[in-house]
Amino acid sequence: MKYFGTDGIRGHVNSENINGDMFFKFGLAAGKYFTNLKKKKQTAIIAKDTRLSGYALEPALVSGLASAGMHVYTLGPLPTNGLAMLTKSMNANLGIMITASHNLFYDNGLKLFGPDGLKLSDKIQKKIESLIDTKVQNHLTKPKRLGRVKRLESGTDDYIKILKKKIPSNFKIKNMKIVLDCANGAGYKSAPKMIRSLGAKLIVIGNKPNGFNINKNCGSTFPNKLQRSVKKHKAHLGISLDGDADRIIMCDEKGSIIDGDQIIAALALQWKKKKILKGGVVGTLMSNYGLENFLKEKKIKFIRSNVGDRYVKEIMQKKKFNLGGEQSGHIILGKFATTGDGLLVALEVIQALNKNVKASTFFNVFEKTPQILINVKIKNKNILKKSSVKNVIKISKNLIKGQGRILVRKSGTEPKIRIMGESKNKVLLKKCIKTITRKIY
Repeated sequence: MKYFGTDGIRGHVNSENINGDMFFKFGLAAGKYFTNLKKKKQTAIIAKDTRLSGYALEPALVSGLASAGMHVYTLGPLPTNGLAMLTKSMNANLGIMITASHNLFYDNGLKLFGPDGLKLSDKIQKKIESLIDTKVQNHLTKPKRLGRVKRLESGTDDYIKILKKKIPSNFKIKNMKIVLDCANGAGYKSAPKMIRSLGAKLIVIGNKPNGFNINKNCGSTFPNKLQRSVKKHKAHLGISLDGDADRIIMCDEKGSIIDGDQIIAALALQWKKKKILKGGVVGTLMSNYGLENFLKEKKIKFIRSNVGDRYVKEIMQKKKFNLGGEQSGHIILGKFATTGDGLLVALEVIQALNKNVKASTFFNVFEKTPQILINVKIKNKNILKKSSVKNVIKISKNLIKGQGRILVRKSGTEPKIRIMGESKNKVLLKKCIKTITRKIY
């Protein structure tokens, strides 16, 4: 697709696609698509993370939507799943999250959700794309049919109310010290407020956004800060979100970092014991081979999807599984949500630990296969189509066949090639990854 990647639209602010002019066109095209479905006015709700650029891009997006005849409600900073939940509970036709997720402040983008709280399908995104490049005048509604715009201040409280309905009404956190890193992002209000309301002793970091510090040396992409804080305060658990709070990376009481695969494994085992796991688990092409083996040993079905939580959710729906996610910390609790939600996952883990179970014990359920992940910045987006590159990748895969696996793919959100390899033969693995990396450079 021209504009949409694996997780919405994303790029550098004031670049070709991420600017006021394009956001007006995105809003106008999306508004036109949804108002075409019915003659009456439709409703869109918008949330964002804490990037400075959100203040420049949101008005343009709102203008486009209203110009197409959609009523618009703006919510301010709110986690992505909060936006998804409220899109559904408010009976809105469209939910738009202005965010670049785990990227730094100089990037921004959009994630779009339908009335069911699910990310829009490729089919719908393609239809919206077809409208973006057509004449603006074709999509402008008549003056009397312009949409109205209103700011709602209750977004955080409404999201927390929905979350509380998903946990036992009498649930309280007893004698637990938790470190929470909000990544200076969208969850900086809702996450501390929710966890504190349950009685936890909470140490909060990464909760002072200034427009520039989102994900900067903090959050799920920089868990070292969480690790140091857990050790310093002798906490029982560490929770680290990303910029739009749809990812979670954790830390046990010993200071060990816990990634998405480890969280998924622990929850799968917990849910199987409680007899609430349906079907099995959906991972991705990036999920650790150790996770796959562990689930096989526990007789839990495991299916891999393409990278991106939207694709995880699609297979979960198709196979009627209720647990899935990515190593990066995108975890979908299908019993409770339609997309990744770091805070919701944290609450599920806290409930398990609240029975005097140590985090290190809860998460230590499988041994990870050694994995190397390299991100290579590229100028030629068709580099993987070159015969010389294809040949090197093929040779490397054949070398490691039977001892591990290698995956080379183009990022759907950044101008990068992601090279991932797994094997207990670390020497051979490093050699293969190094050879591929040199060829792509």
